[in-house]
Amino acid sequence: MDEQPDPAKFGRTAFADGPRLLADIGATHARFALQTAPGVFRSVRVLKCDDFEGIVALLRFYLADHAGMLLNHAALAVANPVNGDQVRMTNRAWEFSTDAVRRELGLHTLLIVNDFTALAMALPGLTPDDLMKVGPGMAAGNAVIGVLGPGTGLGVSGVIPTVDGFVTLGSEGGHVNFAPADEREFAILQFAWKEWAHVSNERLISGPGMEIIYRALAQRNGITAPARASPEIIAAAIDDQDPLCLEVIDCFCGMLGGAAANLAVTLGAFGGIFIGGGHRAAHG
Repeated sequence: MDEQPDPAKFGRTAFADGPRLLADIGATHARFALQTAPGVFRSVRVLKCDDFEGIVALLRFYLADHAGMLLNHAALAVANPVNGDQVRMTNRAWEFSTDAVRRELGLHTLLIVNDFTALAMALPGLTPDDLMKVGPGMAAGNAVIGVLGPGTGLGVSGVIPTVDGFVTLGSEGGHVNFAPADEREFAILQFAWKEWAHVSNERLISGPGMEIIYRALAQRNGITAPARASPEIIAAAIDDQDPLCLEVIDCFCGMLGGAAANLAVTLGAFGGIFIGGGHRAAHG
C-alpha cells in the first residue's frame, strides 16, 4: 500500500533521474520504499527475509511490481557491520558484494550502510510527532545523541554534532558484555551462560533474548511454562495479564533501560537516548 504524502510536499520537484530505492534489511524483515522527491515516499512494503534465498532475490521481488521503472540509485541499510565491498550479515546467512548487486540491478549507485547508522542519520530530521517521550528531563540542543533498539539483535549508534552538521557512529555496541543490575538479572545471566560463554547485551535484549528471559524466569520461579516465542510472550502479558510474561516484560524493559543508561554515560549523550524500532522512536 502506498504511503499518502503530506499535501505540503506536493510542490517538491521529483528527481530528474527517477525514484530512489530505499530499504531497511534486518535479519527477520525487510522494509522497502521508493523516494520520488525529497521527503516524498511511496510503495512502502514489508517482506519476510525467510521467504528469499538472498538479497538479490529479495530486491527483485519488490521491484517486480515496478517493471519498466527507471531506477538508477538505491540505498540499503543492513543489520551488520559494513566495511568495504563484501557484506556478510550477522544474524542471517547472506553474503554479497555491493558492486555485484549494483551491476545485477543495473544501478548507477548503490549505498550500503549499517541499519543503526542509517537510523542515527535520520534522528536530526525527526519531528515531535515522530517521537514518544519516556521519562523526565529535557534533551539539550546541539549535543551528542545515542540510539539503540532491540530486534533480532540489538542495534546501537550515535550522532555527534560538528560545525558542518553531524556525523554518525558505526557501532557494534550490542555485542558488549551484559551487566546484570540485580540478583534476578544475574540469575538470567547464569542461565544464559549454560548456552554461551560470552553473553552480550543482544543475547538478552532482543526478540530471541526475551525468550531466554522467559525460560530463565520460569526455571527461577519453579514454573512449568509452555514454550512461547517473543510475540506470544508480549501478547500473553498484555492481553492475558499472564504473571510470568508480565515479569518477563518488566525484566526486559529494565535491561533495555540499563543499556540505554550505560550508552548515555558512555557517549555523554546530553541530546538524549533514542530507542528505535518498529514504526516509532522513543526518546528520553
